[in-house]
Amino acid sequence: MRIDAFNKVSQLYKTNNVKSTEKSKGSSFSDTLEISQTGKDYQVAKQVVARTPDIRETKVNDIKQRMEAGAYHVNIEDVADKLVEEYFSDTI
Repeated sequence: MRIDAFNKVSQLYKTNNVKSTEKSKGSSFSDTLEISQTGKDYQVAKQVVARTPDIRETKVNDIKQRMEAGAYHVNIEDVADKLVEEYFSDTI
């Protein structure tokens, strides 16, 4: 684009004569923010989930103790059934 063409366009739209604006006096408008009840419930749920541990220590410790005592037996067919069930329930 040629510079002289730009100057002519700016003169046409009078972009060189920008006037400054003044802040209006006596304006009492202020921004407000309201969070819906659903948003508040979501925040509470998120905080509870953040405090909940990822691993259920009591269940893990129980299984460890039963394994060490030799009392923890797993039926391989039950494991296979649960794996297949989980795999197909996620893909549907």
